Amino acid sequence: MKISNELLRQVESDLGLNAPFIRGQKISIKHCWHFSTDGKRVDAMFFGERDFVAGMNRIYVVARRHRVIILAFALMDTHVHFILYGNFDDCLNFVREYLRRTSMYIQARRGDSRKLESLPVSYQEITDDIYLKAAICYTINNAPAAGLAWQSHNYPWSSGSLYFSRSGLWTSPVWTDPDRLPKLSTLTFRERRDLLHTHDEGLGDPRIIGNIIFPGEYVAYELVERLFKTDRSFHYFVCKTKDEDVEARGGEISQLTISLQEMRQNKADLCLAMFGTTSSRSLDTNSRLRLARTLRARYNSSPQQIARLCGLNYEEVKGLI
Repeated sequence: MKISNELLRQVESDLGLNAPFIRGQKISIKHCWHFSTDGKRVDAMFFGERDFVAGMNRIYVVARRHRVIILAFALMDTHVHFILYGNFDDCLNFVREYLRRTSMYIQARRGDSRKLESLPVSYQEITDDIYLKAAICYTINNAPAAGLAWQSHNYPWSSGSLYFSRSGLWTSPVWTDPDRLPKLSTLTFRERRDLLHTHDEGLGDPRIIGNIIFPGEYVAYELVERLFKTDRSFHYFVCKTKDEDVEARGGEISQLTISLQEMRQNKADLCLAMFGTTSSRSLDTNSRLRLARTLRARYNSSPQQIARLCGLNYEEVKGLI
């Protein structure tokens, strides 16, 4: 990600990147935030690979219009996480605009109007370097914690694979060699529109990997590497960071024994067997409760997750599942 020299000096100061390291002492951080949405409020935000690809490219489009620096992110089935640097209002507007455009995409693709309109956005202020490192690792560890990937760098819908990757090594992905990546300008107007879902032509000329804008175009992974200083330090924090390190400050993650994709398929199969349809949308409340109880009895998943999958308000039915 390209940052002007003037802004870079400010970021270096606010993130304490040039501060001397003193063992046992934390470094003060300014203008850094952890934004997330509640995974219990919607059954899904992304329904498959096509939706995730669009969601990744949407980050680039929205980031171009806001004065924010993205340090880390993760797109999960039901929620999103962003570690952002910038003015609070700018960062909040970025997240809200991302959700607004995601809601428009869902409506266009699935006819589900205003699905994310009232979705609350949570945030935490990050005030020291140790917590910033923990929040970054917590964010990219979302997928492994939910059973969606073995390690953070294996999950394609986050920034986890960007950090401490080097070109020229046989273990490195092809995108670490920038000369191998084509630019957006090599595509036709129609191809660019289909890729980014916008008619705006003022989107620069980023590198692309297949049908995805290279995430390094909008994630300041070089700053994150400077924060951790070495790959050994980075992997130490990835391994040591626990959910409670962040949740104690108000963060939240949906923990599933069975992945959401698998539970969604289980629900469709069971719904077909019980009611002759793969969708629970046409079922009345009593039928949805029957479906939820059966899912709860057969699968080791949280009642909150099951309630979402069946289109039920957990607070209203938590004593009935």
